[in-house]
Amino acid sequence: MFWSVIPVFVGSYIGLVTILMVFQSHFIYFPEREITVTPAEIGLSYEAVCFEAADGVKLSGWFVPAERSRGVILFCHGNAGNISHRLESVQVFYRLGLSTFIFDYRGYGQSEGKLTEQGTYLDAEAAWRYLVQKRQVDPTEIIVFGRSLGGAIAAWLARDHTPKALIIESTFISVRDIGAELYPYLPVRLLSRFDYNAMDYLRQVNCPVLIVHSRDDEIIPFSHGRRLFGAANEPKEFLEITGTHNEGFMTSAKHYEGGLDSFISAHVGTKPDNCASMSPMT
Repeated sequence: MFWSVIPVFVGSYIGLVTILMVFQSHFIYFPEREITVTPAEIGLSYEAVCFEAADGVKLSGWFVPAERSRGVILFCHGNAGNISHRLESVQVFYRLGLSTFIFDYRGYGQSEGKLTEQGTYLDAEAAWRYLVQKRQVDPTEIIVFGRSLGGAIAAWLARDHTPKALIIESTFISVRDIGAELYPYLPVRLLSRFDYNAMDYLRQVNCPVLIVHSRDDEIIPFSHGRRLFGAANEPKEFLEITGTHNEGFMTSAKHYEGGLDSFISAHVGTKPDNCASMSPMT
């Protein structure tokens, strides 16, 4: 009886490995095309932006200006949805006196192209180039921000440039590391075509760094945030929040916003006295 089960087990295991090899991108990216809401619908003026990556892929994004802005957030979002699902964060940055340039990677929202790891890096590079060359924003005014998967992309970008600061939120060490933890029974490290090695990139960043992570994060363990903090160069800070992976920044609300404000004030500049207040989205 035992020996008769072995072929079934082996066949099932091979099937799982095959799925992992063939459909890897489906475990990494969860893009949505429909733009469900715009900044205008929550009372923010914005400019719809079209720009182009180095390989010719046309990308889309929003530039949301703040009154008397003390800096510009270059927002690298996570692996699901699109820019229209990040307006709560745009509100936070607006309240903090920061303009925001948020863009969709290729294959997300209105951006063209097919998703690849290298492609997302090219997209972030194009977003940086748009700010610096097209809008004439000085790099010393740019804060690169990345949440979840976007944290690895943000660290990659900050490695090759020198923004005023880097903020990484709810991010893994690398895809191979988090994949091996989520699927310990599969040879993820051996088979993964994706890397997104945030820790390696972070070691090469030479600007102030803030790592944000929640102990309650059910997707990316808190230990990943602590290890990223350990890998970062000084000056660096760690902001511990509460709440789930996708809602921690909202659950922590005042603590989260206060922590960002403290870091940004120390390394970028203080918030303007007449900075507009805006209630959270409902």
